[in-house]
Amino acid sequence: MEQSLISLERMRTFVRIAERGNLAAVARETGAGQSTVTRHLRELEEALGVSLLTRTTRRTALTDEGTRYYAQCVQILSLVEQASQEMRDTRQATAGTVRISCTGALGVLHVSRLVYAFQDENPGIRVEFGLTDERIDLVRDGVDIAIRLGPLSDCAMKLRSLGESERMLVASPEWLRRNGPVRSPEDLRQLEGVRMSRVHGSDRLVLRSTRGRNHVVPFHGRLIVDHGLAARDAFLAGRGYGPAHRWLIEDCLRDGRLEHVLPDYTLSPVPLSMLIAPERTNLTRVRLCVDFLAEGLRRVPGISR
Repeated sequence: MEQSLISLERMRTFVRIAERGNLAAVARETGAGQSTVTRHLRELEEALGVSLLTRTTRRTALTDEGTRYYAQCVQILSLVEQASQEMRDTRQATAGTVRISCTGALGVLHVSRLVYAFQDENPGIRVEFGLTDERIDLVRDGVDIAIRLGPLSDCAMKLRSLGESERMLVASPEWLRRNGPVRSPEDLRQLEGVRMSRVHGSDRLVLRSTRGRNHVVPFHGRLIVDHGLAARDAFLAGRGYGPAHRWLIEDCLRDGRLEHVLPDYTLSPVPLSMLIAPERTNLTRVRLCVDFLAEGLRRVPGISR
């Protein structure tokens, strides 16, 4: 093995290829030419005496040896970054980039403001803030922190529970005037709702009474949206009733633009969690951001521990 060909630079190149799955994408990301990226990978494989990746015209995939080597490289590079950070002074230790991903509506209405406040307190930290309701791969997409609603099963990431998000049925006063008073779950059966796509079980509502009894009613409607802000606008436009997170419509309830439907019945809350890439948890800037966001989200209306 030619040890001189095994360098941190080549390890970093290999890790990014493994995560992005595309040599051209890594070349654009790093600013290096694709020939340089290809050469780094070839020299590393020659030095190790194994193939780390299988390549097709469209994508690369890790071999078994590549999978094991990738995990080791991630650990080594993380240790190198941590060691370097410990040698910097306090100002430098809180410099660098934190990459955050958040579910769309929560990010627009609440988390964005927390990001601004975090940067005001930590002016040396650059934040890349992405909004998506799709599940992402933190390692592949280079994300440090992901804030997600709903149950999570990714045990490879460090999980921090932020509490539960309260939900309620809402509608506009105009819609309620048109459709008459709603006094019981049975009154909802013939009424039109605003549904969310890609939500399991969105074709029914489970409402719990103050006596602890569950009432299951069908939930249907001609309008189906895929974003919380679109649902909020639809409620305000009188297009139907539907379930909403309290943090999504709290201001609308407060100023009377929306009303709480069947306030004596409750909907089950939804878990709110933070996922952190394991190899990033020991970075000062990431720890600071995790703690800041967790504390701020506890003050958002409708988020309960």
